[in-house]
Amino acid sequence: MGLEIAFWILAVIGIGAALAVVLLSNVFRAALCLVLCFLTVAGIYVTLSADFLAVVQILIYVGAIAVLIILAIMLTREVQRGSPANKLRIPAFFVAILFLGTVVGTVGFAMVKDQWRLAGVAPLEPTTPALAGKLFGEGGFILPVEIAAILLLAAILGAIVLVREK
Repeated sequence: MGLEIAFWILAVIGIGAALAVVLLSNVFRAALCLVLCFLTVAGIYVTLSADFLAVVQILIYVGAIAVLIILAIMLTREVQRGSPANKLRIPAFFVAILFLGTVVGTVGFAMVKDQWRLAGVAPLEPTTPALAGKLFGEGGFILPVEIAAILLLAAILGAIVLVREK
C-alpha cells in the first residue's frame, strides 16, 4: 500500500514537472524542472522494484544529460528572455497533435493486441548485480561505455571552446 501511494505522489509530481518544462518561459527554470521530472521517473522505477533502471536513470539522465543541458543554457546569452514569438505556432500545434495521435494510437493498439503477463510478486533477488555482471563482466560492454564517455567529454570540451569569448 505504501509503494502505491509513493508511486502516485511521484507520478503527480512528475506530470507537474513535465508540464512546467513545457509551459515555463524561463529556459533555466524549465531545465531544472526537467531534472525534477527525471528524478521522479527514477523514483517510480524504485517503487516498481527496478533498482537498476533507477540508478541508470539518475546516472545518465540526471547526471549527464541534464547537466549538459544546463551547461549549454548557461553558456548562451539572454536566457531570461526565452524563445521569441513565432509565426509557425499554429502549424507546429497541428504537427504536435498529429504526432500525439500517432503515438496514442500505436500504444493503444499495442495494449489491446498484446497479452500482458503480470508478475504477482517482486523479484526475490536484487536484479542490479546480475545485470551489471552481464553488462560489464566477461565479454561485457565496458570498453564501448568508456569510449562513449571519452567521446562525450571531447564533445563537451569542443563545445566550450567554440562558444567561449575570445
